[in-house]
Amino acid sequence: MDALRPGRTLRWVLLGGFGGLLALASVAGFEALRALENMHAEEQQARTAYLARSQALLEFRQGLDAWGSRVQEYFLTWSPDTPSDAVDGIQGVVVQIRTALNGWPQAGDPEERQLVEALRSALQEQEQAVNDGLAEGRTKDTARMNRYLHDEVLPRHDRVVQSEEKIAVWDHRHFSGLDAQLVEQFAAVRTRLSRLLVVILGSGFLLAMASIVYILGQDREARQRYAELVESRTQLSDLSARLLEAQEEERRSISRELHDEVGQSLGALLVDVGRLAADIAPEDSVARERLKRVKELAEGSVNSVRNIALLLRPSMLDDLGLVAALEWLAREVSRRGEMEVEVEASGVSASLPEDYKTCIYRVVQEALNNAQKHSGGHNARVRVEQANGQIAIRIHDDGRGFEATRTRGMGLLGMEERVTRLKGTLRVESAPGAGTTVEARLPEVS
Repeated sequence: MDALRPGRTLRWVLLGGFGGLLALASVAGFEALRALENMHAEEQQARTAYLARSQALLEFRQGLDAWGSRVQEYFLTWSPDTPSDAVDGIQGVVVQIRTALNGWPQAGDPEERQLVEALRSALQEQEQAVNDGLAEGRTKDTARMNRYLHDEVLPRHDRVVQSEEKIAVWDHRHFSGLDAQLVEQFAAVRTRLSRLLVVILGSGFLLAMASIVYILGQDREARQRYAELVESRTQLSDLSARLLEAQEEERRSISRELHDEVGQSLGALLVDVGRLAADIAPEDSVARERLKRVKELAEGSVNSVRNIALLLRPSMLDDLGLVAALEWLAREVSRRGEMEVEVEASGVSASLPEDYKTCIYRVVQEALNNAQKHSGGHNARVRVEQANGQIAIRIHDDGRGFEATRTRGMGLLGMEERVTRLKGTLRVESAPGAGTTVEARLPEVS
């Protein structure tokens, strides 16, 4: 568990780093959107105010021009016969000018308020001068009306125009200042986002490099462990093969010792018993009876030793070949139990290598022993066929069967180990009440 902690810690660090980058990028994105929305709102507000002031100035200028033209026309063309409705026309234009000035947006800047108040004051002075001239027009002559126009009305009109122009200049300068301020804000947001992008990219690059280094290290460690596992499995397979070879050699040696040493000794004992029986007098029934029991015991021991030797390593597997050994095994299984075993062989070469003969014999032996002990069946069929570049072994019994996917005994593992060592395959098919089939396929020796 301690060996896994650094890897887990690094994974959590990488996860936290990437999560932090994602959170930072999300915050930066939302902050940028908020700043852009604020700048857009400020721009819209400034543009709306600028348009409202421009519209008010335009209406004011149009009314002022119309008023100035009518006032000049009135004063220049005045005569005692001038109709009174001309004065009403001048007063109507004054109402239009006042309406335009009253429609001026609420001034928030002190300079703007000062300029608007100056315009109102100049307009009132001009209006007062015009009204005075209109009121006294009946008592003056044309020359005096002209002088009054140039001395009183037109100078005040010029001051109104100058005040209006100052407001227009201020309005343009104020809008340009707001535009420049928005440009500065946008530049500041862009600079902040650029720095944040550099930080995110730099951190992402470092995290990516750390991830690559970590992944490469994990891959290298995994490859090393896989190589060690493959080497361990190879060594284990070699060890298993050597153990099987040693087991077969030990069985062969014990079988030979039992057959040659113990069997010959028991055979010599039987010969001596036979000679001794010839030397005993016929009337000595007691001695003959005892000698008979010794002979029967010796003969039973000879049979037992021979059977044990054949079970350990049947000599006929080496002397007569695989098929003969399998037929003897079938007879022995049938003789010892209630299961009848039938052997079929097709195309089996008499020159099979020793390891092939031993593998096939042990697989059949283990399968028949399992069937005799556990299946409760009465018939079994063994078929060995050599054809199409492979050797197929099939053992089927009509016993009670079992769950092949859940039961894996040492016998099956031993069979699988022997078959796998020769690069073959082993398959067991069984189900409760359906008998058992063991199939093995070995590649044919070239």
